[in-house]
Amino acid sequence: MTLNAYKLIYLYCILIKKIWRKIMTSKELNADLTQGKPFIKILIFSMPLIGGSIFQQLYNFIDTIIVSRFLGIDALAAIGAYYPLSFLVLGFIQGSCIGFSIPLSQDFGAKNHDAIKKDLFNGSLICLVLTLTITPLMIMVAGYLLEILNTPQEIMSIATNFTMISFCGIPSNILYNYSSSILRAQGDSKHPFFFLILSLAINIVLALIFILFFNLGLNSIAIATVISEFFAGILNVVYYIKHPSFVKISLSRNFFNFQIFTHICIIGFPMGVEYSISALGAIVMQNAINSLGIYAVAAQSAGDKIRQLFTLPMESVGAAVATYMAQNYGSKQSARLKNGIKASLTIQIIWSLFSFILILFLKKPIINLVLGVSKGPVFSMTHQYLTIVSYFFIIHGSLMIFRNTLQGLGHSMYAVISGVGELIGRSIGGYLAITSLSYTMICYSNQLAWIVSLSYCVIALSFVSKKDTLLY
Repeated sequence: MTLNAYKLIYLYCILIKKIWRKIMTSKELNADLTQGKPFIKILIFSMPLIGGSIFQQLYNFIDTIIVSRFLGIDALAAIGAYYPLSFLVLGFIQGSCIGFSIPLSQDFGAKNHDAIKKDLFNGSLICLVLTLTITPLMIMVAGYLLEILNTPQEIMSIATNFTMISFCGIPSNILYNYSSSILRAQGDSKHPFFFLILSLAINIVLALIFILFFNLGLNSIAIATVISEFFAGILNVVYYIKHPSFVKISLSRNFFNFQIFTHICIIGFPMGVEYSISALGAIVMQNAINSLGIYAVAAQSAGDKIRQLFTLPMESVGAAVATYMAQNYGSKQSARLKNGIKASLTIQIIWSLFSFILILFLKKPIINLVLGVSKGPVFSMTHQYLTIVSYFFIIHGSLMIFRNTLQGLGHSMYAVISGVGELIGRSIGGYLAITSLSYTMICYSNQLAWIVSLSYCVIALSFVSKKDTLLY
């Protein structure tokens, strides 16, 4: 086993070296999304985001395999118990950081360099305040939150340790998400993708080293993630500073502006709240899953890891749409806004159909790869989960387009209400699962949330379009 581990580490080191060379020789400039065919522009800009999502999920996929094979079902269930808290806290951070970059995208589209400098300074200041407040708070309440979720006692100890270490990495998460967002806001989705791949490769190497040679157990996964995410964030910052095409801020000048500071908060934090409200629904659902026993927890954890491999690329297209809409709204190009919605919906439909077909034929070997078994209750429940969720991929893809369109246009409060729709959908599914002790209802909870939220976003966008002359 030790020899094989050394071989795997050696192969990843070679991969890291090749990726680093690719980064250093890349000469791609910023992408201006205000020109060119919308379908091609969105697709090209989305590709690094999709690639990043796929590699992120491949890492989670490999991570799940490592945990299940080396550490057992209890460790896998502990990660599943942590997931809704991750969704709640890290989702808030990710959504907020994306929101902080929306004014930057709009000013980039308007070619207003002075405004970009002020956006960067005030957005960075907000991230610093957020880091200093949310990190100690979440570390202190980690164990209490797991108790609220009715985490099974047999995994409570390892789940608490894993959660606390993960929350210690909140500064790294903020650094990576905001630095990636400001690069993408100015049209560069390629380099955050490269840096993500590099960090994921380092993550896996560190996780294997900590598990096999330092015997740190499940904590290995959390520690490796914190280190690698910090590394990726530093790479984003260094690249931004060194690359001549980006607008820079000077520390010798005072760019603080209360009006801009407030405007960024008004757009950014509601997007973070929207992610967290959706996560509250996931917490309700996780509570229902926990009440069904450890097999249900492990099956849903494994099934959701696989599901995200297919749905996160849809979310990446949505993120690209937010940047596209922000830039074109800033440059006041009405026709491109409407055509962008049509083009992005076409991309989502194609990917949804491809994903459905792939799961239809390959779900059994994929589940076997994750769990290491081809039968038993956990295998059957994971199979059921994937079968049901794959029928609703188009709904999820469409939701990402309409929600991110609203966000890119600066209407982040509407996105918050769409998060309430997801909360309602997951809460209903969780309640029905608890009252009927039915795992099948768990399998339908996400889809119900998507349908409710999508319905609201379509109505909200129609309302916004009628009020804004640029969209009507």
